[in-house]
Amino acid sequence: MTAAEAMEIVDLDNTHWSPAVGEAYARRARTTVLVGVSSQALPPESAHVLSALTLTLAPDGPGRFWVAPEPDDLDLIRETVTRAPGASRALASLLPLTAQLDVADALVAESLAYSMLLAGPDFRSWRAATPRREVPTGDDPVLFSREGDVLTLALNRPGRHNAFGRAVRDRLIEGLQVALLDESITQVELRGIGPSFCSGGDLDEFGTAPDVVAAHQVRLEQSAGLHVHRIRERVVARVHGACIGAGLEFSAFAARVEAREGAWFMLPELSLGLVPGAGGTVSVTRRIGRYRTAYMALTGRRIDLDTALAWGLVDAGV
Repeated sequence: MTAAEAMEIVDLDNTHWSPAVGEAYARRARTTVLVGVSSQALPPESAHVLSALTLTLAPDGPGRFWVAPEPDDLDLIRETVTRAPGASRALASLLPLTAQLDVADALVAESLAYSMLLAGPDFRSWRAATPRREVPTGDDPVLFSREGDVLTLALNRPGRHNAFGRAVRDRLIEGLQVALLDESITQVELRGIGPSFCSGGDLDEFGTAPDVVAAHQVRLEQSAGLHVHRIRERVVARVHGACIGAGLEFSAFAARVEAREGAWFMLPELSLGLVPGAGGTVSVTRRIGRYRTAYMALTGRRIDLDTALAWGLVDAGV
């Protein structure tokens, strides 16, 4: 599969807004990354065509179908699709699905796609080129503390920017289960110790599951995102520094996300030949829509706090 087969640029300066055009793009979008590009603001009647695309780069337009582009966005998207055509196509077909399903079913769909890609050439190529290091053990990976009716769960791997490895994930889930069972806890605060809230999945653990079927089962049974979702109205995520990949994905399930000045956000999984696998195609899409989620994933850009606030990825700066 080549990048040319995986991606198509749609010239929206010369597109008719008829229903037939939208229907044709919707059929192609199931297997192709469709990037709409316009040099001018798009009219309201373009919405049904834009809704069929993977994302749209335009200075303005209806709803949340578009993103005002940086000058090199299209180049970044091309680079991503060239490096990981299979994962890019999987993302394009997955996002419309997870946007429609309920949370639990959408997480199943995401996990199936992620597990499939673990066995694919895009991920194998990244893994072969990325040596593994030893994963350290030591202090409690997540610290629990309770003051009154508030339970605080603090990620505690500061030397690794709170990389979301198995030990961190499992310990976080233990804390979330405590809150699920104890209704006297009226608020759960998620925090990170050190310079970052969470730098994403621990890359040294990627691809270590015995097989992709086992990886799928573990992802379903040990989903931090689903555990946050189950008590979401009681959860406040207070993030700072880097909030990357899994760190963004599970925290976005919280009813409220607050971020300190200087926080930034990123979905880098396509650069590894994968799609977001910690719930991001579910949680992030519910906050900013699937088109901006696709933009984050396909460009790999860092999203600053001002943009995160404008999009609704973050509820407040602190």
